Amino acid sequence: MPQEKLAYRLITGPDDRSFCERISAALADGYVLHGSPAATFNGTSVIVAQAVVLPAAIASSDAAVATAVDELEFDLDFQGEAFEGHA
Repeated sequence: MPQEKLAYRLITGPDDRSFCERISAALADGYVLHGSPAATFNGTSVIVAQAVVLPAAIASSDAAVATAVDELEFDLDFQGEAFEGHA
């Protein structure tokens, strides 16, 4: 029985052909890149990381956020006071 694909994967390893082949295989398997790659140096070689996600996971996540926003109830009884938000 084939194992179900994970919605999210973080692929890591030395910055070499093998790493690029693993990313290419994930893309061929239906994943898309998520965010920018990260790189660090371990004292010997460059180690890279790239997140990949299935497009369906993004769509269901976006739908969940939209539903949550729709369900928010705001108390708009500020009686003319300005509301200042902070990020």
